[in-house]
Amino acid sequence: MKKTYVIKQNHEFRRLYHRGKSVANRYLVLYCLKNRLGHNRLGLTVSAKYGCAVERNRAKRLFREAYRLHEAEFKPGFDFVLVARARMQGASCADVEKALLKAARDLHVVQDVKEGMNG
Repeated sequence: MKKTYVIKQNHEFRRLYHRGKSVANRYLVLYCLKNRLGHNRLGLTVSAKYGCAVERNRAKRLFREAYRLHEAEFKPGFDFVLVARARMQGASCADVEKALLKAARDLHVVQDVKEGMNG
């Protein structure tokens, strides 16, 4: 099983917010920035305004699962930060997956799976 590398340091989050490109949609905001590593890293943010701890943890679980299911489709060498928006409360896993993939396509960080297999 592939390990997902995480972003935990505050300065790394701030670097992504200031220098990274972002796309927002109904459920989330996706920030991305190239890193000099050979792998992707993921950071998750859910504000205290979002709701109680149970709701915030559910949002983070949905983010992690959506990313895990499509991790192979992301181009390597990027840092990603996912920020939950208020409308995400009550969203299904499929909704979050679609929103994540749409945002990633808008930032051109998703590679076609068929390309990766042929090349």
